[in-house]
Amino acid sequence: MPWLEAKQNPNVLFIAVDDLRVELGCYGSDHVLSPNIDRLAEQGTLFERAYCQQTVCNPSRASLLTGLRPDALRVWDLYTHFRENRPELVTLPQLFKENGYYSQCVGKIFHNWRQDDWKGDRVSWNEPEFLHYASHGKDDAQVVGEAPPNLASGTGGTECRDVPDDAYYDGRVANRAVEALKTLKDREQPFFLAVGFWKPHTPFNAPKKYWDMYDRDAVPVPDNLDPPLNVPEIAMTNSRYDGRSKPDELREMHHGHLAAISYLDTQIGKVIAELEALDLRDDTIIVFWSDHGLHLGEHGLTRKTTAFELDAAVPMIVVTPEHGRGQRTEALVELMDVYPTLLELCGLEASHRLEGRSLVSLLKDPESDFKSAVLTQTPRPNYPKGKLPEVMGYSVRTDRFRYTEWRDFETGSVLDKELYDHGSDPLETVNVVAGERYNAFLPELASQLEELVKR
Repeated sequence: MPWLEAKQNPNVLFIAVDDLRVELGCYGSDHVLSPNIDRLAEQGTLFERAYCQQTVCNPSRASLLTGLRPDALRVWDLYTHFRENRPELVTLPQLFKENGYYSQCVGKIFHNWRQDDWKGDRVSWNEPEFLHYASHGKDDAQVVGEAPPNLASGTGGTECRDVPDDAYYDGRVANRAVEALKTLKDREQPFFLAVGFWKPHTPFNAPKKYWDMYDRDAVPVPDNLDPPLNVPEIAMTNSRYDGRSKPDELREMHHGHLAAISYLDTQIGKVIAELEALDLRDDTIIVFWSDHGLHLGEHGLTRKTTAFELDAAVPMIVVTPEHGRGQRTEALVELMDVYPTLLELCGLEASHRLEGRSLVSLLKDPESDFKSAVLTQTPRPNYPKGKLPEVMGYSVRTDRFRYTEWRDFETGSVLDKELYDHGSDPLETVNVVAGERYNAFLPELASQLEELVKR
């Protein structure tokens, strides 16, 4: 009997990470030491081309957790809780809770809103969340006595202190998740355990042993440090960075970023190891995802909130005991596809219309047809702060192209366009929208974008 029929109520381990772009060993980045995430990829299905719905934390997470695009939620900033506009929605963990699961949150799953009245989303969980509300900038080393000296420059928040893993948020998240698994095993009900890690979001402050895993001189740094040729100004952000004039700082930033990834990877490994030690692995679906990507000097930028590939593409892995091991799919998929996927895997029904599409067909056959285009967006101003955007950048990714339209949000009129040919320019260094040889492709790309925006 297939596992999905024999196990109608499998557990779910839902692992979220923050600002992790597609830079892991399992994605071909051999310089990254990420053995635990790589092992997950060996045990399940790795999505080579997964994309977020908006390139900043709150809208991206709200979209995945409700199965709706940011425009349907009217959430485009870090400040608006989706329930302010859509209080009736049933979130992914809430739906599991309503269907007999014990739903628990450890770490950052929903965005860490600043409003006191909206810390997390209480109705989604069976018990209060842990370390879900904090500030990345407040992740100072918590140790007994005086903290060891910072061996990094401190520029941009980089920090290298010889402290234990649980001196920082993610070490404490991993410890609490391990304890949660022990308790959940004893419950006579399936569980939905969401574990949200704060790294590798800045500051890059992993403990010293993770910095020591890398030789600074061997850390690769990007060479596409200039804005794309012919790029419209609106496509850029204010987080400009001149890496050419700061080669040492650029290399330290990438060193710290790699240390943060390896620190994160170790914490994930602790949770997976406990799942296995408790003999829960064969009864558990694991989903691993990042909310969006990140720039670290590329295009002359740092941080996110662009429509470029580096911000829009995310790592995503799904592991089930039923489907193939070590699978990879090049299908175009979106983070909001996770919601319907987990419902189908666990035999549950949605309580509202979902805009995503279940990935189960790809788990069964990674080569099967799926989507011809996926949509990512980003507003201008980058952070509307509760107001309507003035301009919205809508960007479709197809097999070959990334096509972006910058639209007046009120009227819908197109203010500017971008086109990047990933067949010849995967780093998106030249906007070729005005190139005559691409004219034949533009009508179909514009039609695909319009269809996704209208939905």
